[in-house]
Amino acid sequence: MTFLRVLDLTHAFGPGQPRDPEFDDEQRHQEMTIAHDGFDAFYHRIAGSWGTHVDAPAEMVAGGRTIDALPAEELVLPLVVLDISQAVAADSDRCLGRDDVREWEQRHGPVPAGCFAALRTDWSRRWPDIDAMRNLDADGISHTPGWTLDALRHLLVERSVTAIGHETIDADPGMWTTAAGPDNASSPESARRRYACEAYVLDHARYQVELLTNLHTLPPTGAHIVVGVGKARHGTAFPARVLALLP
Repeated sequence: MTFLRVLDLTHAFGPGQPRDPEFDDEQRHQEMTIAHDGFDAFYHRIAGSWGTHVDAPAEMVAGGRTIDALPAEELVLPLVVLDISQAVAADSDRCLGRDDVREWEQRHGPVPAGCFAALRTDWSRRWPDIDAMRNLDADGISHTPGWTLDALRHLLVERSVTAIGHETIDADPGMWTTAAGPDNASSPESARRRYACEAYVLDHARYQVELLTNLHTLPPTGAHIVVGVGKARHGTAFPARVLALLP
């Protein structure tokens, strides 16, 4: 197959960027300089889930596949784009439902097995404004779009997609991720309640890519995605350079 265009679906990362509030900001330190040492060298202190990144199953599943265990053939996949951007423009809490996927399939045919399913919401247009990306109300509840479990069951179980991706900080809608639990405590049970969609994906041994961008430049079908994630040994999440190849 000959590809005529290559599109970048990756945010450039750096200190001060949008991130999960549980993570520290990036810290950079220049250890060497061209003027003094002949080359520049920086230390970067970041969370694995930083910028456009891959979450491997091991992030929430004990004994699950780690970043380095993802086979190369799962990192180059046919790409489908599920677009709910117009609905999100009217309602920032709007999530992709099973009916949305069925409507997409009526126009384009069944979502193919082994593909990468990307959720277009145009939320990436808010980057790099942290406040706009999180979209908190006066009570500290985030209003951001996401997936639903019904849509993911259809895609992962009935259609056997290999991976998913989205433009938001999390797969789950902000109303879930920022909701306080009964005891307001951090625990595995609390995490699985607030991040139910992410847990569902990783429980099914799939990976996800968060904080994608430029999905608005892609057709619903016909492109391929290349997920160039760093091969961190035993890593659970790691930044990636993600590209779309268009014929």
